[in-house]
Formats: sequence, C-alpha cells, structure tokens
Amino acid sequence: MRASRETMSPWWTPDVHADRRAFLIGRNAIQSAFRGYFARADFLEVDTATLQISPGNEAHLHAFATEGLTPGGDAVPLYLHTSPEFACKKLLTAGEKRISCFAHVYRNRERGPLHHPEFTMLEWYRAGETYESLMKDSANLLALAAETTGTKHFTYRGRSVDPFLEPERLSVAEAFERYAGIDLLATIGRNGETDSRHLAASLTHAGIRVAGDDTWADMFSRVIVERVEPELGFGRATILDEYPTSEAALARKSPKDARVAERFELYACGVELANAFGELTDAAEQRRRFEMEMAEKQRVYGETYPLDEDFLAALAIMPPASGIALGFDRLVMLATGAPRIDLVMWAPVADYGR
Repeated sequence: MRASRETMSPWWTPDVHADRRAFLIGRNAIQSAFRGYFARADFLEVDTATLQISPGNEAHLHAFATEGLTPGGDAVPLYLHTSPEFACKKLLTAGEKRISCFAHVYRNRERGPLHHPEFTMLEWYRAGETYESLMKDSANLLALAAETTGTKHFTYRGRSVDPFLEPERLSVAEAFERYAGIDLLATIGRNGETDSRHLAASLTHAGIRVAGDDTWADMFSRVIVERVEPELGFGRATILDEYPTSEAALARKSPKDARVAERFELYACGVELANAFGELTDAAEQRRRFEMEMAEKQRVYGETYPLDEDFLAALAIMPPASGIALGFDRLVMLATGAPRIDLVMWAPVADYGR
C-alpha cells in the first residue's frame, strides 16, 4: 500500500534519494543537451534577476511577495518573478538577438503532481523571427530529450506520445469544434471583442455547465480544461495555436484574423509543456491589456500587482520577436518516466501545506 503524505520519508533520506536519482541524472543530461542545442544555434544563455517590481500581470497567476529595504530602511514591495519574460525582453531591446534562459520561477497556490511552488522555466527568444520558428524548436527539443534519455515514447498516466513525430498543429477554434461542437469564432467580434451570451448558449447546447456570473473568459477556460486539454498530445505532440486575442495578453494579433493572436501551447500526453508568442511590441496596447488583466484579478481575488513601467518603456522600442516559455521539469518528467514533478527536482520546496 502506498504511504500517506504524512508518513512518507523526506526526499533527503538515502533510500528515497536512491529511488529518485535516475530521474535527476536524466534531468542533468537533458539540460546539458539543451544547452548544446541553443549554443549550436547561436543563442546566448542569460541569467536574470529573481526579484522584480512586478511578478507579471496575468489575472490567474499568484506571486510570492516580499519587500526590499532601502539604505535608509524604507520598505519597498518586491516579488519573486513568475517568469523571466520581462527581463528577457529588456535584453532584446538592449540589442540581443537570440537568448535562452534556465530560470527558477515562483508561483503561489500551486502544488501537485504537475505543479510546484518553485520550478525551472526554460525560455528562449528569437528577435526578427516568426513564432513558427519556435514550433520547430519545440519539436527538436522533444526529440532531443527522448534521444538523450534513450526513450522511444513519453508516457504519463497511461498515455503515450512518440516524441520523434512532427507535432500536430491545431487551432483553438478547430479544437473547440472537434471536441466540444462549439463555433468559437462566432462568439468573437471582428476586432476581438467577445460575446458572453452567445458562448453561454453554445456551452449549454454542448452540455457544459454555465454559471450565472460566468464571464466569456470563464467559459472559454472551462471548455479548454474539460473538453480540449484531455484530448491533446496523444500519439504525437499537439501545438494548440491561434488563441483568441482576449486570451493572449502578451501576443500580437494574427495578421490573418484579428480575432486571434499569435500564441500557441505545446502538449504531450495531455500535459501542457510550453506557451509561446509572436511578441506584442505595442506598449500602449500592452498597458491596456495589463490593466484589463489586473481588473479581472481584482474582481476574482481582491488583489492586483503593479505594472513594470521600466518594462513598458523598453517594450516601446523592442524589435519584433518571438518567445516561448517551457516547463523544463515537466518535460523531464515525461522523458524520464517520473510520475511527479518533485521527483525530478534535486531539492524540492518543503511541503508547507501540511
């Protein structure tokens, strides 16, 4: 019988470490291989500060807050970053063309088989290149992780992916139609405005619950979680592409259709691995979107985070670019066969939730 959380031995006990060690050696090998991949492609590896004025401005991400003390002893609010994205984009503004970054990032209210309050994000950016180039990178890295660990298939909870096959590219609208029978784009106006009543009727017709106070974003997320994500990344990886503009706060609009944005997510074995953008470089539009996100955060959680004015100033002169954030620990899980994210971390965060 499996031991309960209360009776499990700590990760640092020799017998537990012996069980975890193969996963950790696999982690190191994959990280080394990835560094080689980026070096061969003329990327410069960068290291960014963890403490930031703003941890990010996504409504449903929760940060760890702290404070800095000035030499005079005055307290200044600071946050542990949820992503190195703002700093990396400032480096693009400074003139770097191709950068990669293995960053420890921090997200509060997150712990489980696929979530950890501190984890490793691999981000990389290509100035002057389209986000389709990131799709190629993603496919290459999946194959490289498998090659490095000597596995032919990624598996998670009984589901399997061949990491050497080219990923399926599927738009969000196609996924809604295929897995929920919903015409998503019919609920979005020409300039990206959303129609909650239309989407609510579509969910009801599809047999998906709707609450009286649901926003369009609430209903969109419910369909993604309940109907779409469970179907993604089986047999081969899935690139879920062209998110509605309202669900892509950091991405530019698609030149083909203003209702959707240049955003994709990568899935394997039903697990979300990466989130990518054709980067938005309109500072005024970015400010507007951040303010909308923070208004939603205030509505749902009763709190907001400050905007990074330094980031917005840099964004105004940032060159066109594409960027992606990959949950490195999750990919290591799939490549090594580890069932939980903490098994691929050398020293997990103490379980303060007991």
